[in-house]
Amino acid sequence: MKLPQNFYKQLAIGAPPPFRELPLRPERVVHFFPPHIEKIRTRLTDTARQVDVLCGNLEDAIPIESKAAARDGFIEGVRQADLGDTALWVRVNCLNSPWVLDDLSQLVAGVGNRLDAVMIPKVEGPWDIHFVDQYLALLEARFSIEKPILIHALLETAEGVKNVESIVSASPRMHGLSLGPADLAASRGMKTTRVGGGHPFYGVLADPDANGAARSFVQQDLWHYTIARMVDACAASGIRAFYGPFGDLKDEAGCEAQYRNAFIMGCTGAWSLAPNQIAIAKRVFSPDVREVLFAKRILESMPDGTGVAMIDGKMQDDATWKQAKVMVDLARLVARKDPDLAAAYGL
Repeated sequence: MKLPQNFYKQLAIGAPPPFRELPLRPERVVHFFPPHIEKIRTRLTDTARQVDVLCGNLEDAIPIESKAAARDGFIEGVRQADLGDTALWVRVNCLNSPWVLDDLSQLVAGVGNRLDAVMIPKVEGPWDIHFVDQYLALLEARFSIEKPILIHALLETAEGVKNVESIVSASPRMHGLSLGPADLAASRGMKTTRVGGGHPFYGVLADPDANGAARSFVQQDLWHYTIARMVDACAASGIRAFYGPFGDLKDEAGCEAQYRNAFIMGCTGAWSLAPNQIAIAKRVFSPDVREVLFAKRILESMPDGTGVAMIDGKMQDDATWKQAKVMVDLARLVARKDPDLAAAYGL
């Protein structure tokens, strides 16, 4: 563990100084694309206009024979596309793979000044973050990168969940965590082949009825515990939590329900794996217009956050003021990217 006075020290001579606060930007939807497919790369400019974060995928779903092509395609696509102010992430291969060193070195050399974050799969402890932290610093120094590249860790093993508090505080590069439900299910030995979402056999059965009526069964959320742990750890360290993939692309209602649970529990955004999930994530992770307008009234009634105000017969105090500020701050971020919502919010 680093001493406090060393936490923000540069890890390589010539590397950019670490951020002391994360850059503020909307991150409702993290849209994944396979960079080895040329027709996908040609649409990056248009896709970037629709999403908050564009993430190239070099790991899962990329065939072994296409790993180098995906890496090269990402660099080529980023250089050719106009991404505007959309954030750019990349999910590299896992740290025990034969591709990750080339992934990191070639990506930083090729597009390091445009890259906002690298997503590290299957992070199991702070040692994984320390390795990537040091290696990125060396690469930033070597290739004269002007701003630090952040680290986004995937929570997808039982050991990672156990060590989540030490992972989130391992480096000032830490941007956030995403839930990886499929790999986590396998790591835990969970009896499901679904990628995110619920399971029809996981639920609560009502007590027997005295008249012998059929007992109702209510499906529960397999991921509630893990999302809660992830959100608490991220919030305590000042970084961001994200819901990961929802694998059933046709089940839009199920996807929206899972995203909404994550949003209400404190997640910043979610992944989208297909165009139809982009709209769902933007809808869910954008604050409700009525909630924002009411929150603005609270802030206007209590400018410094002290005292008590009555609004529509409901008492507001410093606690509700803090809740309102969270809502309005998020609305301001969303308004930068979405002119229609900016007008609706009055921002």
